[in-house]
Amino acid sequence: MFKFVMPEVIFGSGSIKQVGESCVRLGARNVLIVTDQGVIDAGWLKSVEESCQEAGLAFVLFSNISVNPKETEAEMCAKVYRDNECDAFIGVGGGSAIDIAKAAAILVTNGGQVRDYEGVDRITKPLPPLVMVSTTAGSGSEVSQFSVIVDSERHIKMTIVSKSLVPDIAIIDPDVLATKSARLTASTGLDVLTHAIESFVSIAATPLTDVHAKNAIMLSSQFLRPSVASRYNMEAKEKMAMASLHAGLAFSNAILGAAHAMAHTIGGRYLFLHGDINAVLLPHVMEFNALAAPEKFRTIAELMGENVSSLCVSEACEKAVSHVRKLAVDIGAPLTLSEMGFEESAIPVISEIALLDACMITNPRDISADEVAFLLRQAL
Repeated sequence: MFKFVMPEVIFGSGSIKQVGESCVRLGARNVLIVTDQGVIDAGWLKSVEESCQEAGLAFVLFSNISVNPKETEAEMCAKVYRDNECDAFIGVGGGSAIDIAKAAAILVTNGGQVRDYEGVDRITKPLPPLVMVSTTAGSGSEVSQFSVIVDSERHIKMTIVSKSLVPDIAIIDPDVLATKSARLTASTGLDVLTHAIESFVSIAATPLTDVHAKNAIMLSSQFLRPSVASRYNMEAKEKMAMASLHAGLAFSNAILGAAHAMAHTIGGRYLFLHGDINAVLLPHVMEFNALAAPEKFRTIAELMGENVSSLCVSEACEKAVSHVRKLAVDIGAPLTLSEMGFEESAIPVISEIALLDACMITNPRDISADEVAFLLRQAL
């Protein structure tokens, strides 16, 4: 027995123009738009505002968001919502903006502090309507039951998991990806691949999540390189947007694994791009996990286009790992934690905290703090 949750999905060129009408369908009249400066600078906020105006919606803006969003920002966002008597949230951006909108939505109906909801199924009251517009082809937060927020006091990323966080409507418009830099395209794209691989080998994977994870692996392996190479390759943008959607649906329901557990912990202490951390950690975690799911790693290699028909299982697993490493090299992603500024002295505390992350629960292979520390040293 398994369950599968997802929002209504609107996908395609120009779909960002549907945001206003989508809010009206949910009964909204006065919305809070949550976004970041990058989206504003790219001009996509204007498209959202115009759509809201055409739909007769009043709106307020909140854009004070960090790359790794903090609980204090969610609290400020909730205050803006209450002060302006808003009745729905529109999140526009990548994981940062969407996760802040989700966390603020928790607070406006459930009260308390963000840390009160860390973990699984701690939200007890329904959230306001949530309409999320993805602009990165990376986080998958627009379709997921996750919100990941930094606790500034403990210097960790809190993972909140609840079906209450699944947005009512997710809008994915590939056109917005044309304004992303190659650097951000590479980082978010490798996050997509990490979502797909970790959800595919997760102990909570199901036949339904496998369908989405496999599609995401195949699409991102084929189209991430051309998407990084040219912001005007709209076929590649559309395919990566679809890969992100598939991966988001997969990990929302199958959860993730050790790479994300470590990435969340590192991201709570360092201002690194989340996708960059995953890019470095993923091949090391794949090597570690191959023992627990060798046939799935053979399938991953096949989905990436590798010919493994004549190879034994262990050799096929190695092909999958080497493909990921080559992809990271080709698109200019970081290859080590040290080149990003990670310090070896942080490994002991990172190793202990990472074990407490919700994503570690579904990692296919049991893992200890010493083994986490070993993987981090390998990634240096």
